Parts: sequence; C-alpha cells; structure tokens
Amino acid sequence: MANLRAGLIGLGMMGRHHARVLASLPGVDFVGVCDPAGDKNGVAQGRPVVNTVGELIEMGIDYAMVAVPTIFHLDIGLELAASGIHAMVEKPLSQDTLTSLKLTHAFRDAGLVGAVGHIERYNPSLQEARRRLDQLGSLYQVVTRRQGPFPARIADVGVVKDLATHDIDLTAWITGQPYASVSAQTALRTGREHEDLVAFIGTLRDGTITSHLVNWLSPLKERVTILTGEKGAFVADTLTADLTFYANGTVTSGWDEIAMFRGVSEGDVIRYAIAKHEPLRMEHENFRDAVMGKDSDIVTMQQGLATVVVAEAIIESARTNSIVTIPVTD
Repeated sequence: MANLRAGLIGLGMMGRHHARVLASLPGVDFVGVCDPAGDKNGVAQGRPVVNTVGELIEMGIDYAMVAVPTIFHLDIGLELAASGIHAMVEKPLSQDTLTSLKLTHAFRDAGLVGAVGHIERYNPSLQEARRRLDQLGSLYQVVTRRQGPFPARIADVGVVKDLATHDIDLTAWITGQPYASVSAQTALRTGREHEDLVAFIGTLRDGTITSHLVNWLSPLKERVTILTGEKGAFVADTLTADLTFYANGTVTSGWDEIAMFRGVSEGDVIRYAIAKHEPLRMEHENFRDAVMGKDSDIVTMQQGLATVVVAEAIIESARTNSIVTIPVTD
C-alpha cells in the first residue's frame, strides 16, 4: 500500500512539533506546509511552503494536520472537507458550539475522518489509568489540577477553551461518561480579553462528581489527575507520565498515635512501571491508522464538539453564577 500524503497547516509552536513527528512517521510522506508567514524556523526541511490551503491541496495530500489559531479552524476545515481531505484539527475543535457543529457535520457528511488534537488522551499515565479503572471499583470522583505560567502564544481564547478542554475531554474519556452539569467561577487577572483562571465542578451522567482547577497564573507547572473510587485512588502526573495507586487499607493499626498520624485507611502504595511513549507521536499514529481504515483510537470531531459544548457551559455558568445543564450534542 502506498504511503499517505500528509500536509501541515500552521507553523506556530505546536505546528513545529507536528512537523517533527510527520517527518518521521512510518507510512506517511510529509509533502508540504501552508503558512503565509513562511518557515522562519526551517522546520519544513526543504519541503514546499505555500501561502494558501488550496495550494497545499493541489499537492495531492490525503490528509492535513491543522495547527492554526482556533478562529481559523472553521474556514480551513470546511475547505479541506469540500476537497475530500481528511483532517486532524488542534484542540479545541472550533471557537464555539455552532462552528464546531458545522465542522463535525461537514466531515461526517463527506465520509471523511475528522479528529481533534486532544493530546492528553495519549499520555501514558492516563492511558494506564483508564486501562486499570476497574481496579478502583465504583468511581466516586475525578479531580484535576492544571496550572502554570501564561503561554504568550495564546491570544484568541481563554483558559477554559485552551487548557480546561484537556480536562473536560480526558475526564469524559477515562470514565466513559459525558458531563451532565457544571458550576464554575472564572477570573481575569492579567488584563486580557479572556479569562485566565477557572474553578469548576461537574456532575457526569452516572453521578460521578468532578472538580477542576485551571489557570495561567502560577509559577508552578502542575498537571495532575486524581481518580477516587471505593477501593482506592489513582494519581496520574502527566508531566512525568507517572501513575500511582493508593489502595484503601485492609490492616487495622492497634497503635493509636500512628493511626492518627498516618490515617486509619492507609493501604499499599504502588507506582507502576509503564512504557513512556511520546503522546504526540501516538496521536499521529492513531490518526494515520484511522485514515488507512485500521483499528485506532482517535478523538472524533463529535467528541471534540461535546467538549466545546461543556466549555461554553462553563463560561455561561461563571457569567450567570448558576449551575448549567449540558445539552446532548448531535
């Protein structure tokens, strides 16, 4: 079978990472790049760099990686879909629910593979936590913390649609449950147009409670997901790709002072030895396989749409200081 021909749209920070992976992806020929600003960092490595999506399509590409600001996703995605080009679009899928819905329907109606680059799904610690989820028994709560310094490259969305969409997607994916409602508070502390801090709680369809802290204001970079169930808890650190299991205790301590200090329910603690693949490469491998019709695990545009719907509900909840029910997306 001939290699797939892939093109890249956008040479910003994420685009440069995508170029690196595409250039070494088995079964794929990375044939060209589209960016009107040119290739200032030389990542195309001799491949043609064109100004328009149409010129990239004319190179005979089978699929495109779209890594441009969110406000451009709709127009570029529609042009690709109209030309029969499969596409993976960096998260979030689009700037709002309406444009995300248009993109989802365009690729679905054209019979094309459309995916969203929610890279956290491919983090080894989260992949392993999902594989072992039954080990917790009934799941009670999902807690995430995602904080760090402001990334100057982000200008068109706030922290909810940029960073919190990771936590929305990974929570729904790990649990297999969509969000039913959210309640949120946001803040603007740096004088930007969009929010740079959000704290929100959610309820999933099965009653699982979630809690999420996300900001661009901290000198501490933290990426943690905690899954608590009837038999213990998983702590996934996606910065180090470590997964640790804290089991509920089964041994009763007769030493009262130690029991008070350590906690009466402390059990075994296990940090799993897991293979630590690069999430971005795994994301591309799965999308390549989906385009080739093989078994794969991609973030579909329908799933990306559902994440945008929840993100907009979070913003609405903060604006109205109310609990917002999440509608079912089609």
